Amino acid sequence: MKNYQISLIKTIAIILASAFLVACSQEAIKFNNVDITGSKAFGKDFSLVDHHGQKRQLADFNGRLVVMFFGYTQCPDVCPTTMTEMQGVMDLLGKDADKVQVLFVTVDPDRDTQELLSQYVPSFDKRFLGLRPENAAALEKITKDFKVFYNKVPGKTASTYTIDHTAGSYVFDTTGQLRLFLKHQQGPKPIAEDLKKLLK
Repeated sequence: MKNYQISLIKTIAIILASAFLVACSQEAIKFNNVDITGSKAFGKDFSLVDHHGQKRQLADFNGRLVVMFFGYTQCPDVCPTTMTEMQGVMDLLGKDADKVQVLFVTVDPDRDTQELLSQYVPSFDKRFLGLRPENAAALEKITKDFKVFYNKVPGKTASTYTIDHTAGSYVFDTTGQLRLFLKHQQGPKPIAEDLKKLLK
């Protein structure tokens, strides 16, 4: 089993424990994905630079749902699959897609420059934004805040490494509250259904 799959299992276990704690105090909406409403185990904000060079925080997207995925542009499988899946979600949402902001946060800022992110991320949907930490400390902080696992796996040369990483995504509602953890590779339909519920 790959490291990112092990990490995903651990992350889901933490999420389920957090969700159980809040379920008793709220009348829960039934989601296809993992409801983490009210969880204090994960990050509530971030400070990153987008692929236009602008500093971004969660408050910049108030009024929209935010789907936040951690990956890297040279990822051979998980990342393009997730981004294509989100492309399909936007298609299913129709006009509501304008109320959703997809954020791709790189865990490989050494290779994922602003220029590269500006080419890669909008290629899936022009509304998607690529974000990068400004330095190693910022990367460490955000991955720690969101319980995101990442680990460099050496390649044949120093520059051809791959990165094992957490494969799921986080969803914030239109008020900036963390609500869902999206499971990897489930197809666009169940995600779109959950996002529509959050937009009601």
